[in-house]
Amino acid sequence: MHAVAWQEHLRERLARRHETGLWRERLSVTPTPDTRSRNFASNDYLGLAGDVRLSEAQAQGARQFGAGAGASHLITGHLDPHHLLEERLAELTGRPRALLFSTGYMANLGTLQALCDRQTQVYQDRLNHASLLDGAKLAGASSRRFHHRDLIDLERLLERAPPDRRRLVVSDGVFSMDGDIADIDGLATICQRYDAWLMIDDAHGLGVLGEHGDGCAGQRFSTSQVPILIGTLGKALGSAGAFVAGDEALIEALIQFARPYIYTTAQPPGVASATLKALEILTTEPERRARLQDNIHRFRRGATALGLPLVESITPIQPVLLESNARVMAWHAALARHGFLVGAIREPTVPKGQARLRVTLGAHHRHDDIDALLDCLGELARREPYPPQEATTP
Repeated sequence: MHAVAWQEHLRERLARRHETGLWRERLSVTPTPDTRSRNFASNDYLGLAGDVRLSEAQAQGARQFGAGAGASHLITGHLDPHHLLEERLAELTGRPRALLFSTGYMANLGTLQALCDRQTQVYQDRLNHASLLDGAKLAGASSRRFHHRDLIDLERLLERAPPDRRRLVVSDGVFSMDGDIADIDGLATICQRYDAWLMIDDAHGLGVLGEHGDGCAGQRFSTSQVPILIGTLGKALGSAGAFVAGDEALIEALIQFARPYIYTTAQPPGVASATLKALEILTTEPERRARLQDNIHRFRRGATALGLPLVESITPIQPVLLESNARVMAWHAALARHGFLVGAIREPTVPKGQARLRVTLGAHHRHDDIDALLDCLGELARREPYPPQEATTP
C-alpha cells in the first residue's frame, strides 16, 4: 500500500469517528484546589494525587536515586524504593510477594501473556477492562466471556471445558464503568470446584475497599482463593504504576516470562517513593476512606431524590445512565460550562445504547461542590426529563 493510500485510509477512519459521534478529545487541565474539588472525572479517590507530601517524597526520591531508573528491573533498574514498595504492597494485600509494573495495562497484559498459551482456557466477565481482554488475545489463549457477574453462566462454561486445558477465570474487582463489585466469594468457590485459577484486577478497589484499604480481594481472601491479584497505584494511591501480588512461583514466573516486565525500563524511583508515602497515609489516615464513603452516600441520596438514572453502586464510581451519545455529550458540555469535569462514556467503552456520565467521588470533594453538581444535574433533568416523556395527543 502506498503512502497516499495510507493517508486516505486514516482520513476515512477519522471521518467515520466524527460522523458516529464518537470523537474523543484530550483536555489540558491545570490542577488547582478549586479545579480538583470540581473534578468528578478523576480516579483520585482518596485525594492523594495533589497531596504535597507525595510530591515531596517524589522529589526526595528523584534527588537520591535519579529522575529515571535508567534500565529495566532485570538489568540495573531495580532500585531500593522499588524493592521496598513491593514488600509493602505484598504486606497490604496479604500476599507472599508483589511485582511492580509500569502501568496497569502492562500488568494485565504481562500476566496473561506469561501464564496463558493455546493450552489455556480463559473465562472473562463480559464487562472486564480492555487490558484483560487484550491480554488473553496476546497470549493466544482460547477465551470465553460469561454474562456479567453471572456465576451460573460461568459454571455452565466451566462444565464444558476441555479436560486437557488449564482453566483461568478473570474478573475486575470493581467494574470501572458500572462501579459494581464482583462476587469474589462465588468466583473463588466455583474456581476451586473446577480446578481453575482466579485472577482479580482490583484497580478500583485498592485503597478504597477493605478494612485496611486492601481492596475487595486483599487480606479477606487467601492466595489459594485468589492466586493472582492485580492492583494499580495511579488511582486511590495517587501516583502511577501497578503490581501483581501472589505466591513465590507466580512472581518468579512473571519475572522470567512476562515480556512487558522484562523489556521495559523500571518506573522512576521518585514515583515509587511517592507511592510509599501514599501507603503510609493510607494506614495513618483512615478518615479519608470514611470521608469518601460519606461523599458517596451524599451524592446517591441527592441523585435518587432528583430521579436521576443511577446504576447500583456503593463505590466511588457513580454512573448516570443516559443511553444516548448525543444526550451524554450535551450534558457533559453543560456541566463543563459550570466548571464541572465529568466523564462522558460512550461505545466502544460501554455497549451501544448504554452511554453514561461517569461521576467519580473522592475524599477531597467538598459537600458544597457535590451539592452544586447535583443542582446542575437536576436542572438538566428538568429541562429534558429522563426517560423522555412520550408525547400525548390532545
